[in-house]
Amino acid sequence: MDSVWAIFVNCSQPLENNDTDKYHRYEPVSCLSNSSFIYLATGYRYDGYVSAGDLKPSCGYLAMTPLGGPGMPVPWNTSYPDVVKFMRSGFALRFPFSYGDNIRECLANNMRTFLKDPRSSTGIKELIVDILTVVDIFWACVIYQLQSTNNNGVTTVLIGIIETIQYVSGVLKYTAVVCRFVLMPLAVFVFLVYKYWKTRITVDAVEKFLRMQQMLVPMRYAYTNIIAITGHFRDKLGQGGYGSVYKGVLQPGEVHVAIKMLGNSNCNGDEFISEVATIGKIHHVNIVRLIGFCSEENSRALIYEFMPHGSLDKYIFSSEKSLSWDKLNEIALGIARGLNYLHHGCDMQIVHFDIKPHNILLDNNFVPKVADFGLAKLFPKDDNFVPLSAMRGTIGYIAPEMVSRSFGVISSKSDVYSFGMLLLEMTGGRRNADPHAGSSSQAYYPSLVYSQLSQGDANEISEGVDMHELEKKLCIIGLWCIQMKPQDRPMMSEVIEMFEDGVDGIQMPPRPFFCDDEGDSYYSAISKLDTIEE
Repeated sequence: MDSVWAIFVNCSQPLENNDTDKYHRYEPVSCLSNSSFIYLATGYRYDGYVSAGDLKPSCGYLAMTPLGGPGMPVPWNTSYPDVVKFMRSGFALRFPFSYGDNIRECLANNMRTFLKDPRSSTGIKELIVDILTVVDIFWACVIYQLQSTNNNGVTTVLIGIIETIQYVSGVLKYTAVVCRFVLMPLAVFVFLVYKYWKTRITVDAVEKFLRMQQMLVPMRYAYTNIIAITGHFRDKLGQGGYGSVYKGVLQPGEVHVAIKMLGNSNCNGDEFISEVATIGKIHHVNIVRLIGFCSEENSRALIYEFMPHGSLDKYIFSSEKSLSWDKLNEIALGIARGLNYLHHGCDMQIVHFDIKPHNILLDNNFVPKVADFGLAKLFPKDDNFVPLSAMRGTIGYIAPEMVSRSFGVISSKSDVYSFGMLLLEMTGGRRNADPHAGSSSQAYYPSLVYSQLSQGDANEISEGVDMHELEKKLCIIGLWCIQMKPQDRPMMSEVIEMFEDGVDGIQMPPRPFFCDDEGDSYYSAISKLDTIEE
């Protein structure tokens, strides 16, 4: 039974009580302490058992006795003199021990207590819990009644069976409680999260679609937005005659963009108008996408999709050949498809006029995208020539008719010429015109390539390595594209067909420049153009 006990312990060293622990307090018994230290501890003990955890490490069990009984209350942590008084008065003893005189009284007492508890609801689940509780009370009374009788083998077995039944009943009861207060709220929470997630996915899909639809047409941004997108122009990607390019992030969606800030030299707005007018409504996998623009007084900016691998020139002019011939062939074909779309796939014919490695950008998968439409012009599709009053482009890629109309009229074939010069630089891994070469025959790369191919000797191409089949094909297509007269050059659609054919299906073109076998005179003419401003 649950009663107050006095416990005497024998310790090898003095003890100090912890003020915060009121359940384990030791009072010294000086009259019994000689060679060791005797202490008294009082407290409630169930059936007189003492746990080893109740004793200090330096103490051992000595003796214990029950205190008090009905009408003799014993205070907590009784002093040693009071314990002696209680010991002289004796202690109460009930035998046999049970909850009542019989099982009927035990059930009556417990059911009265059970029925006093308020009921929150009368559902089926609550009714099941109540029934299990009553069953639990019944078996508890049966066990205690059996324990109060003579304890033999049969009684022990019966008690074991009843305790098992009682345990199963308790498990069922607590399972019902857990289902009600834990699993049901958890199930409701999971269901609500699932419904929210499904709704959110639908909303996100719609928002993403609307955002993509919105990006199909360039948006106009305020200059304050440009400052926020670039983080106050923190991450600069490059610098050119047109101005500076910065990296930025569009919200929402964490869309990375490249923002070109046009410099003061472009304040007349020609380049700005050309870019917005040409690529503002173009959507092609090989054309860089214009996402938005800004124009406030003298502050003008163009917002493009961000190309992680930058421009093509840093790969083809690098000492480390990081791009295979297959990848170079894919990049060249992608550029050709982009130009063909500009020339024939839009409502208006668009001539770029500045095709060069620096204006070819590469995305994550090295897919090429034609960029920088600042010099581009729009013309009706039916027009076979382009009226221009001034030369435009970059030295080394400008078609001959841009320099002198005696070579022919300006048209989309001018882009074909620039593309051919780009192809030859991709195969050679060098600038077409190299004034630092050892001899004039080596200085102009197109002349060198044509001489090697026409003689059937390719051993001196690409630093003594035998010419790859794709390299040979790219060189022949490039030589076709740089024919001096525009009418001798193929259209971009024909160039694409050449890419899709094998090397054996492409014929060797005529010599593409007016010069002797070494190409001295044309290289001299190209060198003189270096003094012309772009």
